[in-house]
Amino acid sequence: MHRSPPSRRIPVAPLALGLAVLLVVSLVCGVGLGAAGIGWPDVFGFLWAGVTGGTVHTADVASYTIVWEIRLPRVVLGAVVGAGLATVGVAVQAMVHNALADPFVLGISSGAAVGANAVILLGAFAGLGVWALSVSAFGSALAAMALVYTVARSPYGLTPLRLILTGTALAYGFEAVTTVMVFGAARGEAARSAMMWLLGSLGGATWAQVPLAAVTVAAGWVWLRWRAEALNALAMGDETSAALGVPPGRLRRELFLVTAAVTGTVVAVSGAIGFVGLMVPHVVRMLVGADHRRVLAVAPLAGAVLLVWADLLSRLLLAPAELPVGVITAVVGVPAFLLLMRRGGYAFGGR
Repeated sequence: MHRSPPSRRIPVAPLALGLAVLLVVSLVCGVGLGAAGIGWPDVFGFLWAGVTGGTVHTADVASYTIVWEIRLPRVVLGAVVGAGLATVGVAVQAMVHNALADPFVLGISSGAAVGANAVILLGAFAGLGVWALSVSAFGSALAAMALVYTVARSPYGLTPLRLILTGTALAYGFEAVTTVMVFGAARGEAARSAMMWLLGSLGGATWAQVPLAAVTVAAGWVWLRWRAEALNALAMGDETSAALGVPPGRLRRELFLVTAAVTGTVVAVSGAIGFVGLMVPHVVRMLVGADHRRVLAVAPLAGAVLLVWADLLSRLLLAPAELPVGVITAVVGVPAFLLLMRRGGYAFGGR
C-alpha cells in the first residue's frame, strides 16, 4: 500500500476544519446565488425566518419560497450526495483493489437508471406521486445489487475481478435497456428529462428527500470509519489481510452491502453524478496519505464542497437554463485531477 512521505502530509484536523468552514461558506453561496436576484440581507432574513418560524411579508413570499423551499434543500442535498459519493468511492477502491473504481463500477447506478426512466418515460408508479422517481430508482438499484451479488458470487467469495467484470457487464446491459427506453419515448421533453437524470441533477430536491439520504450516508460513513483499520489491511491485498486477521471475503461482502445501500440512496435522489467518487478519494490521499482513518475524515467534506459548487455552476452558467451536474464535475474535475496527479507524485491506488 502506497504511503506518502510523512513530511508532505497535511495534518488532518486543520484540513478537516478548513473544509468544514469552506462547506458552510459554500452552502451560504449556494442559497444566496441563483437566476432569481435576491439581495443578501433578504436571503439571511429568510433563512432566519425559516429557522425560527418567523413571519414573512406577503410581498416577500415568492422570494422566501425560492430561498427556503428550493435553494436550501437543494444545496443541503448536494452536500449530502457529494459526501456520500466521496465516502463510497474510498470504500469501493479498497474493496476491488482498483484505482479506477468509483461508486458506479458495480452497475448499481445503471440499474437505478432503469427504474428512474420507467417513471420519467413510461409513467410507471404514478400512484406514488412525488415519491415515484426516488422509490423506483432505489428499488431498481437494490434489484441490480442483488443481481450483481448473485452473479459475482463464487465458491471463493466475492473476488475483486469478478465484482468488476460482473458490475461492468451488467451496467452495459442496464444502459442498453435505458437507451431503448429513451429512443422509444413518445415525448421529446420526457427524453430530455431522462438525459438530465442520467447525467445527474439536483433540480428536483425537496426537504422530504434530505433526512433519508443524510441518515444513510452518515450511517455508511460511521461504519466505514469504524472499519478503517480493516480497510487498511484489505488494501494491502487479500493474503496480507487474512494474515492480519481480517477475512477478505467477509469484509468484501459487508463493503458491498454498505456501498450498494449508500449508492442506491444518493443516486435515487440525484441521478448518476459521475467523477466525484473517483476523483475525491485520490486527491485526499495525495494530501493526507493512504491511511483510511485519515482519508475518511476528510473525503466526505471534500466531496460535499465539490458538489455544492458544481451544482451552483450548473445553475448559473446558462441561467435560467440548467446544465446537468455531471457535466460540471467532469469539465472542472478532469483537468484539476490530471494537474494534481502530475504535480503530486502520487501512485494511483498505492500500486
